[in-house]
Amino acid sequence: MSGHSKWHNIQKTKGAADAKRAQAFTKIARELIVAVKEGGSGDPANNSRLATVIVKAKAVNMPNDNIKRSIEKALGSGNSDNYESVRYEGYGPCGVAVIVDAMTDNRNRTASEVRHCFDKYGGNMGAAGCVSWSFDNKGVIVIDNSEEELDEDTVMMDALDSGAEDFTAEGEVFEIYTDPDSFMTVCDALTAKGYKFASAQVEMVPQNYIQVTGEDNLKNMEKMIDMFEDNDDVQNIWHNWDMD
Repeated sequence: MSGHSKWHNIQKTKGAADAKRAQAFTKIARELIVAVKEGGSGDPANNSRLATVIVKAKAVNMPNDNIKRSIEKALGSGNSDNYESVRYEGYGPCGVAVIVDAMTDNRNRTASEVRHCFDKYGGNMGAAGCVSWSFDNKGVIVIDNSEEELDEDTVMMDALDSGAEDFTAEGEVFEIYTDPDSFMTVCDALTAKGYKFASAQVEMVPQNYIQVTGEDNLKNMEKMIDMFEDNDDVQNIWHNWDMD
């Protein structure tokens, strides 16, 4: 798993993370609503998908009141939101594999907008499954150690003892990888030990990475990711661009 460095990628491509906070909360609120509806419960103890989204929400410091309101909205009889999850796959410049996960109430609109993002910056949208075979579905927990308060060996042992599959340390960042089915167990165990997460969610982790060469290709790849992230329907973008 070494080299995934999604946290570093986010920092590099979206330097002003705070400016995106409101949009991130809106997208997570949508995930919470869908999780409640599809899981049939507003209780995370009885709805594993909801529990997973709540962990993600707390990792980005979404206020508890926002989380509660989203769950209550989903449970309300007057709520007419009808979102569904949909995945798009394709290629960016230099053959970078890209997966776009969206939640939409209009598949035709979202598909058209996603295709436009690919086309505008030198990529192309492919058929379902065209790139996802080269990714692994993993729980990824990121711990920021920029204050250097944590001991690497201690964090690693705590993670592995909690049921994690792998651990990597990249500079000031610790990344913990889990099987998707044990993601919540590991999160709960580490939270009980007092750890706070910079990011925590189930992700599509690339099996290998591709370098983007040429100034125009680099600019187009960055602009493509930005355009996807600015789309209200897009929840997550996974790619195998080696940004180091």
